[in-house]
Amino acid sequence: MFDSLRSKLKGIFNKGNELDSEKVYEEPTSATKPTDVPAQDQPPVAPASSISPTPAAPAQSVSESKPSVSRLPKDSKRAEEMLSTSLLGKKIKDDPLDDLLDSLEVTLLESDVAYPVVQQIILGVRANLAGKKYSREYSLDQVVELAVKDAVRDVLKVNEFDFDAWVATQKRPTVIMFVGINGTGKTTAIAKVANRLKKQGLSVVMAACDTFRAGAIEQLSIHAERLDVKIVKHDQNADPASVAYDAIEHAQSKLRDVVLIDTAGRMQTNNNLIAEMKKIAKVAKPSLKVFVGDALAGNDAIEQAKVFDEAIGINAVILTKIDTDAKGGAALSIAKTIGKPIAFVCDGQEYDDIEKFDAEWMLERLFDQPDE
Repeated sequence: MFDSLRSKLKGIFNKGNELDSEKVYEEPTSATKPTDVPAQDQPPVAPASSISPTPAAPAQSVSESKPSVSRLPKDSKRAEEMLSTSLLGKKIKDDPLDDLLDSLEVTLLESDVAYPVVQQIILGVRANLAGKKYSREYSLDQVVELAVKDAVRDVLKVNEFDFDAWVATQKRPTVIMFVGINGTGKTTAIAKVANRLKKQGLSVVMAACDTFRAGAIEQLSIHAERLDVKIVKHDQNADPASVAYDAIEHAQSKLRDVVLIDTAGRMQTNNNLIAEMKKIAKVAKPSLKVFVGDALAGNDAIEQAKVFDEAIGINAVILTKIDTDAKGGAALSIAKTIGKPIAFVCDGQEYDDIEKFDAEWMLERLFDQPDE
C-alpha cells in the first residue's frame, strides 16, 4: 500500500544527495572549528600522484561511516539532537531547500493529499531544516527524510482515536451508526468491527437499516450468520428508523453490549436519503457516527466526509481498500482536513483484515517499509 507515494518520497530524499554535492550546506567557520590550523602553518599539499592513505586513519566505506535509513532517529527528542542551530556540522542553505520543498509539494499534491495538509507539511519541513545544522554522521538525504517524517507525524497526531478503549467506557448498549456512499465496503467494514468486538468478549446486534435494497439486507444477514451475531431486519422498503429502534430495544431487553447500524449507501448529493439518514440518527441517538470511505477515492472521500459531517456530525472514519491504495492521499489528510480521527483501515476481505489506525502505523508504511 502507498507504493506510489513512498516511491516518490524516496525520490525526494535522494535529491538531498544531489543537493549535497552542490554545497547545500556550509562547513563551520574557522571561528567554530577548534581544530582548525591557520593557513600559513599548514604543510604544502603534495601532488595527487604522491598522496597515499594515512595508515592511522584508513578510509571507511559509506556503510561504515554513515548509518542506514533504518538507523535514523525515530523519536522527536533524538531528532532534535541530530538537527540543531548550534550543532558543529553542516548547515543547510535556503535556496536548494526551496527547490526540494517545491518538489515535495508537487509529490504530495499528485498523491491526492489535501492542499491545506500539504502546506502544513511543507511548513513543518521548513521549520525542521531551515538554518539548522546536522551531524556529520548523517547524509543529507537522511536528514531530509527525518524532517519530512516529523512533519507528517505532527499532521497525523492531531486526531487519534482508540476505538477499543472508547467502547470499554461506554454505557450499554452502545449504539454505533455507519454512513457512507455506495461501493465503499461499508457493510463488510461493519462485519469486521462486529468480529473485533466479539473477540473482545462483547455481544453484538446488527441493524439492517438499508431497506432500499433487498441485496443489502441479505448481505448483512450472511455476515451475521457467519459471525453468529443477532441481526434485526424488516422487509424491503420498511422505515429504516424503525429498524434501528427495534434493534436498540432488542439489545436493551437482552442486555447486549453493542448495536451496529448499517444505513443505505447514499450519494452525498441525494437530499432525500440524507434526510432519511438524519431521521435514523435522531431516533437511534448513536454514541458514535462513523463515516466509511474508500481510500482510493482520495480527495473525493474527504469531500464526501465533509457533507456527512455537516448532515449528522460524524465522529470517526474507517478507510476501506487501503491495501490497494498507492497514493495514500486520503489516509494522510482526511483526519486533519475534517477534524475527525481515522479509527480503522481495512486492508483485505477477511474479517480480521482491519487495522487500528494511528500515526506510527502510517509512518511505518510510508518511511520504514521497504519497496517490494
